[in-house]
Amino acid sequence: MSKIGYSPSYEQQLTLGENSMEISPLCLLILASLLGSFANEASLCLRYYTLLTRAYGLFSYATKQRDNDLLLYKPLPNQYSLYVGGSIVTFNLPEKQVSRSRWEHICMSWDSATGLAELWVDGYPLPQMGLKKGYSINPEASIVLGQDQDSFGGGFDINQSFQGEMTDVYMWDRVLSADEVNLVWNDHTISNSLINWRSLDYEIRNYVVLKPSLFSG
Repeated sequence: MSKIGYSPSYEQQLTLGENSMEISPLCLLILASLLGSFANEASLCLRYYTLLTRAYGLFSYATKQRDNDLLLYKPLPNQYSLYVGGSIVTFNLPEKQVSRSRWEHICMSWDSATGLAELWVDGYPLPQMGLKKGYSINPEASIVLGQDQDSFGGGFDINQSFQGEMTDVYMWDRVLSADEVNLVWNDHTISNSLINWRSLDYEIRNYVVLKPSLFSG
């Protein structure tokens, strides 16, 4: 399978869905080596739309040493789980923020110095939680959208696959401020991102379609 180089604009999205002919995972695979200061701080934002009520992975960052070095996972409609270095914290959404078949924008951040993890849903922060203070994330990784890696670049479970639409995926090697999260939520671009939705180098596996975005804020 050859690598595909592509530069999607902010007006494009991914559509991910089941392929009944195959057992293999359904995802967009980004092969990345994010060398630099990423080891100590990270922020991730993305926008998605799904009708799923079961568990699914949104963003999986696996290294050869640890499969869940950084994982954003949704076990239930009213929960988000964040894994760092194999440890987990789970954010419970207030009833008014539980997804009801609509586009949802999420941003998460983690700071090694304090261990604090933050999650923002549609521009609103949830209470901060702590995990893995002092830990360093390995900057060489396999990054997958729409699945949970149980090994480096593999170990997929189709029952954890995301099905729906995804767009505006960005990652930084620092913790975004509240003002910056609000800007990203309102479709503004924050500079110096490690992953930039407008310029990705990736491989597509199985049923993934890149098409103009249907999102309207």
